[in-house]
Amino acid sequence: MILMSACVVGIISLQLFWNYQNYKSTVSNFDRDINEALTLAVSEEINSRHQVIIKKFKHWLADTTFIEITCNNSNRLKETVFHMRDAHPIRGDTRPISIGLNSFKESLSEITPAAKTLFINHFADNILASELKKGIIYFYTQRLGDSLTMAYEKNKLNLDTLQSYYKTALEKKGVNASFKLNSADSSQYTFQTQKVNAALRAPYQKEFVYARFVTPNVYFLNEMKWVLGSTLLLISITLFCFGYTVKTLLSQQKLAQLKDHFINNMTHELNTPLASIRITADALRTFKHTAETQQEYLEIISRQAEKLTDLAAQILNTSRLAIARKEWQPLEVHHLIQQALHHLSRQLEEKQAVIRWEKSTEPCYLKGNEESLVNSFVNIIDNALKYTPGRLTLVITVLTGKNHVEIAFADNGIGIPPEYRDKVFDQFFRVPQGDTHDVKGYGLGLSYVRQVITQHRGTVSVAAPPGGGSTFILTLPV
Repeated sequence: MILMSACVVGIISLQLFWNYQNYKSTVSNFDRDINEALTLAVSEEINSRHQVIIKKFKHWLADTTFIEITCNNSNRLKETVFHMRDAHPIRGDTRPISIGLNSFKESLSEITPAAKTLFINHFADNILASELKKGIIYFYTQRLGDSLTMAYEKNKLNLDTLQSYYKTALEKKGVNASFKLNSADSSQYTFQTQKVNAALRAPYQKEFVYARFVTPNVYFLNEMKWVLGSTLLLISITLFCFGYTVKTLLSQQKLAQLKDHFINNMTHELNTPLASIRITADALRTFKHTAETQQEYLEIISRQAEKLTDLAAQILNTSRLAIARKEWQPLEVHHLIQQALHHLSRQLEEKQAVIRWEKSTEPCYLKGNEESLVNSFVNIIDNALKYTPGRLTLVITVLTGKNHVEIAFADNGIGIPPEYRDKVFDQFFRVPQGDTHDVKGYGLGLSYVRQVITQHRGTVSVAAPPGGGSTFILTLPV
C-alpha cells in the first residue's frame, strides 16, 4: 500500500513538474513573440514614414522651381551624367551635384522627361531610401538638405498607426491579448516588452516605444488547455485507479475477516452436534440401557443430525443459485408464503408466534423457481424468529400492482441500526453485537435472499416500522 501510494505521488509530481515546465516555456514563447512583433511593427511604422518623405522628395525633384535637373554626355566614355542643383541657390551657391547611373545606358546630351522621371525614381527609391534607413541626412543641395531636416522633425511617431501594425503582427504569431503602447498603468497592465527605438534618425536620436499587456494568465491557460486537460485526465484516472485498488484491497481484507469469522462460527456449529452424536453413540455402545433411555438417546442423535442437515442446506442453497429461466414455472404468491410458514411451523409454535397475514383480494402469479423463493421467505421468517427476544408478532402483507407484487414481512424484533441496513445483505455479514453473538448464524441467509430476488428481476430492502422491529420488503414482477 505504501509503495503504491508513493508511485501515485510520483506520477502526480511528474505531471505537475511537466506542466510547470510547459508553463515556463509558454511564458518564454509569449515574451519572445511580443518583442519580435513589436520590433517588426516599429520597422513597418518607420518604413511608412519613410515612404511619406520619399514621396515628398520625388515631388521636390520634379518641381523645376525648386530643383533643376540636367544631363550631358560630354565625357570620355560618352555616358550620361545627371546634374542636380537648387533652382534658387542660397548665398549664390550654384555648384551642381553630378550623379551617374549604371543602369542608364542611353547617352543623352540633354535631359528628356522620361530620363528625368527615371532619375527621380532611382534617386529617391534607392539612394535616399538607403540613407533614411541609416538615419543619415545628406545635403545634396542646400534646399534639399533643409527640406529633409524639416520633414524629419515634423514626421513623428504615430502610436495609432503603430498599434494597428503591432496588433496585426501579434495575430500572425497567434497572440491575442490586450495591450497598450507606452502606458504608465502598471497595476492592470503588468507584463511589459523591451523598449524599441522608433526614431527616424536612429541610432543618432532616441524615441523609445514599448507595450504593456494585461496579466496574460488567460492567454497562457488557453495555450496550455490541451496539456492541462490531458494532465487532469491522467491524474483523475490515476486517482480513480488508486482509489478503486484501495477499495478492492479493503473489501478483500474485510471479506477475508468475514470468512474467517464464518469458518470459526461454522466449525463451532459443526463440532457441537458432532460431539453430542459421538458421546451419545458411545454411551449407547458402551452401556446397556432400557428401551426408554435408548429412545431418548436416539432422539438426541436425530436432533443433532437435523441441525447438521439444516447447516448443510444453508450452505448448499447459497452455492446453487444459478437456476435456468427455462425451468421457471408460474407460481402463486400466497401458496409460496403458505409453504414457508409450514416449513417453520414447529419453530413458530415453540415461539408462540402471532401471524397476521394480509392477503391480496385476488390470486397473484409470478414466474420463477419455487424452491429458491420459498427458501428466501423461510430465511426472512427465520431471522424474525431468531432476533425477537419475546413473543413474535409477524405481519405479512401482499400488495398487487399492475406489473409487480410487493411482499412485506414486518416483525417486532430488536431491529437493525440504520448504518447496517445496506450491509445486512452482504455475504457473511452479521450485525455487530459486541464480543458475543447470542443468536447463532453464518451471515448467509439474507445474502441468499438478495441473490434469489435479484435473479428473479426483483428488489429487496429493509426498513424500520414506527413501532420497532424490522420490515423486509420484496418486490417481484408478476
